[in-house]
Amino acid sequence: MIDTVAWIHLRDGRTLTARTRGRTLFYVPGGKRHTGESDVETLVREAREELTVRLLPQTAAHVGTYEAAVDEGDPRRVTMACYTADHQGTPTPAGEIAEIAWLAYADRERTPPVDRLVFDRLYADGLLR
Repeated sequence: MIDTVAWIHLRDGRTLTARTRGRTLFYVPGGKRHTGESDVETLVREAREELTVRLLPQTAAHVGTYEAAVDEGDPRRVTMACYTADHQGTPTPAGEIAEIAWLAYADRERTPPVDRLVFDRLYADGLLR
């Protein structure tokens, strides 16, 4: 099981996503937990490394944890704890991130299986158009 944490950042009915260099799918920003890190510590570190923003840890709110295949046809599983959090700065691709995009529910197929579960939840809650 791959243990990850992700930042849900919504704007105008879309959610922020990021595409890693060499990949075609877009992912909810976040990443793997380092040994001993809490969810919020992982969230803050990954947002800084990938998007150059500073998340405000005291505003982090858990919105759900999802589990699915890593990718279509891949037997490995990933679990993704998702949080919202206020931030400082403008999301800008950094590190391994090639580009960012604001995706709507209609773009769901441009994401991996676990992210599709997140898109379904956000859509059902009326947060994603």
